Amino acid sequence: MSTDTTQLQPPPKRPPNPFVQAIEAVGGTITKTVEDIGGLATLLIDVIRWGVRPPFRVVNLMAQLDFVGVGSVLIVALTGIFSGMVFAHQSARAFEMFNAKSLVGPTVTLTITRELAPVFSALMVTMRAGSAMCTELGTMRVSEQIDALACLGVDPVKHLVAPRFLACLLMIPMLTVFADIAGLVGCTIICLHVYGIDTHHYWEQSRNYVGVWDVFVGVAKAFVLGGVMALIACHRGFHSKAGAAGVGRAATQAFVFAFVSIIVLDFVLSMFANSVHDIVWPDAKSKVI
Repeated sequence: MSTDTTQLQPPPKRPPNPFVQAIEAVGGTITKTVEDIGGLATLLIDVIRWGVRPPFRVVNLMAQLDFVGVGSVLIVALTGIFSGMVFAHQSARAFEMFNAKSLVGPTVTLTITRELAPVFSALMVTMRAGSAMCTELGTMRVSEQIDALACLGVDPVKHLVAPRFLACLLMIPMLTVFADIAGLVGCTIICLHVYGIDTHHYWEQSRNYVGVWDVFVGVAKAFVLGGVMALIACHRGFHSKAGAAGVGRAATQAFVFAFVSIIVLDFVLSMFANSVHDIVWPDAKSKVI
């Protein structure tokens, strides 16, 4: 008895719609971004909740302070001094065309204290310590050490995340001050000993245009950027996928997300600081460069 095989064949598949695929990709990206922001906010709440609750593990905090701060002093100082030298060199060449080399000092000093020092300090710590944090926590997640801590009654956020978060909050502003000093030294070397700018005019112009507010803005930026960097690194490490590839992917994502967040937040905080300055001192001359 013969059967009609044409009725048993599945219907032909429709070709994928590029428009639908694009909408799904955009929607998936937006959903993932919202989930990550919600996860970061939840982790921040947990860190604040557990960070102020005794007992306090001072040993863990001191170890992270040493790892994040002391271990990053050299690379931050080198970055600061050469950034100051490069920026002073380029600025002096530009101002020389307008016969205004005396303005190189305040220009470079303002840029370093308000922008370069906090951003570069946060980026250097992200490359050195943030990736290490994410890798360490990701390895602990894959090897089920975090689950073991929870089974023993130890909260992983208090034991692992809170010390790293507090260390970044405390040490990155201090590293920013080191970067300010190093950048000022580099700028001074180039301005006074390479381009021969008058010493009196150099220091007088810098003193007139750079104030406590500018240093405060840079330190406040570093405080925020350090906290965001630590949250992103710990969050990606806690949600690392299984295997060596999963840990490596988590570390890469942590660095990329932290880098983009630092750049975007720097712009937002700069606009906010300028608005506050104009409100508090409406008659003062703007110092924004």
